[in-house]
Amino acid sequence: MYLKQQRILLERLRSILKTKYDIELANLAIEQPPEIRFGDYALPVAFELAKRLRKAPRKIAEELVAELATLEGFKSFEVAGAGYINAHLDRSAAVVVFAEEGTVVLTSGLHVLVEHTSINPNKAAHVGHLRNAILGDTFVRLLRAAGQKVDVQNYIDNTGVQVADVVVGLEHLEQLSYSEVKGLLAVLNERGERVDYYCWDLYARVSAWYDQGSPEEKQTKKQIRLATLHQLEEGSNETSEIAKILSTAVLRRHLETMLRLDIEYDFLPRESEILRLKFWELAFEQLKTRGVLYHETEGKNKGCWVMKRAGGSRTGGERRARAEENRQELPEHDDAETGPDEDAKVIVRSNGTVTYVGKDIAYHLWKFGLLGRDFGYRPFFKYPDRECWISDETGEKEHPLFGGAQAIYNVIDSRQSDPQSNVIEALRGLGYTAEADRYTHFSYEMVALTPRCAVELGYEVAEADLRRAFIEVSGRKGFGVKADDLLDKLIEAAQKEVDSRQPERGEDERNQIAKEIAIGAVRYFMLKYTRNSVIAFDFKDALSFEGETGPYVQYAVVRARNIFRKAGTTAEEVLADFSASGADAYLAAEDAEDIWSLWLRASKRTLLVEQCITTAEPAYLAKHAFQLAQDFNNFYHRHHILTEEDAAKKKLLLATAAVAQRELIQALAWLGITAPEAM
Repeated sequence: MYLKQQRILLERLRSILKTKYDIELANLAIEQPPEIRFGDYALPVAFELAKRLRKAPRKIAEELVAELATLEGFKSFEVAGAGYINAHLDRSAAVVVFAEEGTVVLTSGLHVLVEHTSINPNKAAHVGHLRNAILGDTFVRLLRAAGQKVDVQNYIDNTGVQVADVVVGLEHLEQLSYSEVKGLLAVLNERGERVDYYCWDLYARVSAWYDQGSPEEKQTKKQIRLATLHQLEEGSNETSEIAKILSTAVLRRHLETMLRLDIEYDFLPRESEILRLKFWELAFEQLKTRGVLYHETEGKNKGCWVMKRAGGSRTGGERRARAEENRQELPEHDDAETGPDEDAKVIVRSNGTVTYVGKDIAYHLWKFGLLGRDFGYRPFFKYPDRECWISDETGEKEHPLFGGAQAIYNVIDSRQSDPQSNVIEALRGLGYTAEADRYTHFSYEMVALTPRCAVELGYEVAEADLRRAFIEVSGRKGFGVKADDLLDKLIEAAQKEVDSRQPERGEDERNQIAKEIAIGAVRYFMLKYTRNSVIAFDFKDALSFEGETGPYVQYAVVRARNIFRKAGTTAEEVLADFSASGADAYLAAEDAEDIWSLWLRASKRTLLVEQCITTAEPAYLAKHAFQLAQDFNNFYHRHHILTEEDAAKKKLLLATAAVAQRELIQALAWLGITAPEAM
């Protein structure tokens, strides 16, 4: 699970805790001191034990250091500050281990379901969707690196209001029938025009159309919208068939867009099947039987089935219903306290329609294998080495198994925090406490554009907006950057840079390098910010070869490869032949701290994976990749590796570069970024 020295240290600590204090701790943290002179690892375990042992942390740390004494792979231990234990590694032994342990596989063995992307299939994907998909895909890579079995799902809301709006546009603005819509899609395909781009413009037109006209006309349009939505939910009518072929065509385009970023999916559950296969009816019975839902009899939610929100308490109609059920009378003084709970979450409206949260509860019962019903399945999209499946009412007899996960991560923006909390509360109310505890809302903030980026995209930006930090995008208003347009512009800009730097290479090779740089730029840009940060996307910032960018990290790998190419060897050969013999003196020298720091940072791979998973924050890995690239570049400029005359030192320098290259390539791979051969 850890590198050798880390494993030895943790095993010894657990043994000491059990023998000396009869205490077992499932998780023991290994941190890094703020400066390398303080030590290589810092252990905060004494602070965790202080309350249980009723001792000062420093006293506990002193007792533990006395017990640790001499330990294989370590030079010394010491107590620091109020109770930290600082560990100093035996450097010459450590570099040999770090060089050998190129692949660290964690083995948690959990079956995890990650839902991400989940774009409404009514128009082209935009820059905000890219953040969702890149976050989700990177987290999937991290979970798989930790040995977890991961299913990737992309939820398709093909019966929702946004799809309904585009159908309204086709039927009422364009006056097209079902057969004419099929013809339109065929014509767009023949012309090489994109259906998702066509719908992007139509969606903006429909949104403007709703706001036009007299109050009476607006009310009529509202009724058209509601009627269309009902027809989509009911199915088996011409309007729902228009929605089906349209949403399917747009969905296929979304998958093609995401494949450009090397993002793939295992299963596409559609809301239409959740409705047709009566998932909600099964969930509704569970929710009523176990008292999670109650029927409100008065107030603004009269006639609705509602549930209390997280942290709330049952009041009003529910308490009266409970009292009547048990043939009890409520005391007169309780009248003021038993009014309707106006904050209750409506799950079924008074007209009998189910809210988004209701359908989502049913869907998540299926995710955990708690519903008692399954989808039909059929293949939908072909990847180079496998199929992506989609839900169906019947489907094929032979298919992969989906659902029944042990843990769930939903990559959904922060504005959906309340619905997500309601689903978790419903699971708890149903008695599925363990499942609720393993349900993570992997939330994130929006993506905007810098004014400079908006201008580069051809938008008219008001003078006042040019001074703002960012400009919000809006698909409804047609203001934003389509994901494919963004990628095309990034590739175009990268192409100019590559053509000027690498004119001797063939056109195909230069094109491939430009694509790798562009994809690396956008993925890193979306990942370097913590999830709770608003991102203002900017072409120049993302593509820069300097600073905290994807191209900067990629270029560090290219620089390392150049070293081995000129030396007539490879990083793999150098590490296979490496031993620390003769390196002790160089590693211990005061002017070699940069070499040791680079080895130490390179060794943090496994700790970084665990930190990212525990906190559900891939930004830590992005930061690690950048810092490792910085350390390597500083090392590269300080040491003349190829011209070093001391054979033992040259061997150490080459091994240092080899470890840095290996770890950079692996970190980038987990970020979904490739390292070009040249830049």
